[in-house]
Amino acid sequence: MINKIGKITVYVEDQEQAKDFWVNKLGFVLKLEQPMGPDFFWIEVGPSGEDEFTTLVLYSKAAMEQHDPSKVSHPSVLFSTTDIDAAYEKMKQNDVKVGEMLRLPFGTMFSFYDQDGNEYLLREDK
Repeated sequence: MINKIGKITVYVEDQEQAKDFWVNKLGFVLKLEQPMGPDFFWIEVGPSGEDEFTTLVLYSKAAMEQHDPSKVSHPSVLFSTTDIDAAYEKMKQNDVKVGEMLRLPFGTMFSFYDQDGNEYLLREDK
């Protein structure tokens, strides 16, 4: 029936700032950018240059609020890494706001925040 997660929408205040955050601070790649009217774009970013992976859609919050205000909420997104310490240091070097490193019996993880203050979690997979 369902064989993969295709896209996760993140509602952002400024699409250019969001694109800069994900591409230049977190090292994601721009997968798609196309106009959707005079004031905003359809922008997709993802964690690698491969053809098959889940993307984040950086969608205009203002545009969605005009269309359907009840849809504007932030999803809980958990990202994975194989080297949590390196990722933590790289984000700090790139001026990404990060939370405390949590080393728990079931995994090591930390929160980080995008340009709009949305919270995400990065967890180490070994």
